[in-house]
Amino acid sequence: MENIIAHLAENWAMWAVSVTLVVAAVIDGMYLKVPNKITYPLIVAGWIYSTAVGGWAGLGWSLAATFFGLALLFGLHLIGGMGAGDVKLLAGIAAFVHIEHTWYIFVATTIVGAVMATCQIALSGQWTKHWLQAQAILQEIVTVRNADKLYEISQERKPRMTLLPYGIPMTVAAIGYFAFAGLL
Repeated sequence: MENIIAHLAENWAMWAVSVTLVVAAVIDGMYLKVPNKITYPLIVAGWIYSTAVGGWAGLGWSLAATFFGLALLFGLHLIGGMGAGDVKLLAGIAAFVHIEHTWYIFVATTIVGAVMATCQIALSGQWTKHWLQAQAILQEIVTVRNADKLYEISQERKPRMTLLPYGIPMTVAAIGYFAFAGLL
């Protein structure tokens, strides 16, 4: 029991991030939005934590990771592929775990998101509809080449699409990675 308590105390920050992610995922699942009142405090808390643990160098790595996390998803946001809250949620995770872990969480999120999207499509039975939508989106990306226009097109299409609240696969992937990497 003492070992468990010591381990929890040692990894309290990742447990706090995990709880925050679960709250964000529930809200995203209900409203298709991850609110700023979750993402901004998560980012700032990561900077404070990293500074407390690693000094100025820790803050520097945390800031670099925050911008790395933003950069990984920002392009998708610009063309309407996901909400800004999802982008900031990854940045908040990154502020705590730094660049290497952020990359692995991003990869895991992509895999979990693909599996969840495939399950959504399978449950709907609308394979052809989603295949045609995916082809149209890829064709638009190749031919339009204007982020503002792509965003506008995505917003017009949004009511006809089955949306995946990306905070859910991000939460599953991040917590799974934390457990796998021994961070919990």
